[in-house]
Amino acid sequence: MPDLLSELLFLFQRLNWLSILDITLVTLIFFSVMMLVRDTQAMTLLRGIILLVLGLTLVTSLVNLPAFSWLVRTSIPALVFAIPVIFAPEIRRGLEKLGRAGSEPILRRQPDREDQLQKEIVKAVVSASARLSARQHGALIILQRRDSLGDYIRTGVRLDSAVTPEMLLQIFYPNTPLHDGAAIITHGRIAAAAAVMPLSASGILNRTPDRQMGLRHRAALGISEATDAVAIVVSEETGSISVAHSGRMIRRLDSERLENILFAFYQPSERTGGAAGLFDWFNRWAKIRPKQED
Repeated sequence: MPDLLSELLFLFQRLNWLSILDITLVTLIFFSVMMLVRDTQAMTLLRGIILLVLGLTLVTSLVNLPAFSWLVRTSIPALVFAIPVIFAPEIRRGLEKLGRAGSEPILRRQPDREDQLQKEIVKAVVSASARLSARQHGALIILQRRDSLGDYIRTGVRLDSAVTPEMLLQIFYPNTPLHDGAAIITHGRIAAAAAVMPLSASGILNRTPDRQMGLRHRAALGISEATDAVAIVVSEETGSISVAHSGRMIRRLDSERLENILFAFYQPSERTGGAAGLFDWFNRWAKIRPKQED
């Protein structure tokens, strides 16, 4: 212990502005990694790895165990090489977000005719969601934004039909061939129905009181984690309407709030934040009033 304290004192005496900059950069990298895996199953794994490394380092520093120290020195490099494999989905998702950071929003101001088309799409989705909710018919509707959903469209049944409430009601009518899976709306058309969405890899739903939420909610979160699409979910059990975006979900919406959120995503992004900023505001509002979300 005295040797450890003397070594720490020696390190503090040698600190200069370059050392502080070096430590700050390393801290920022670790903070970025922690933010990247936040609310995912990898967070628990990463926490375990950090505690294991810290514990082994303390043991080998405080106690003279040559054989054990050799084993630790041999194992840690292998663990470092294993981290990219373990956290491959999170790293991929983070790089995708970084690549989208400077891209131009696809939902920018369009000519009047296209603006009117966007409004009609939103109103059709809101009307269909309200009617599906009243009938307690489960539904999952995906609205494409910047990221292409071509891979997911190919998993479903191609439709290329107009976006109308009646069409969406028919797609999600119980026991019809297309009612399972998601309906994907892109370029003003219903591109496909019965599409397969990736399930969420995060533990957000497991930490809520409603742990028995079905695959539709997990698929909505999953596609919002993998892309920047907006997912609307209608619960088959309760009829409640939810919206998922960027790995977050706002639940128990009425038709008015749903319409406001969707219109926000279709508004021009004239200042930093745009629709995503409004969704973040809703996230903060939901955190302040957890009873509304739960």
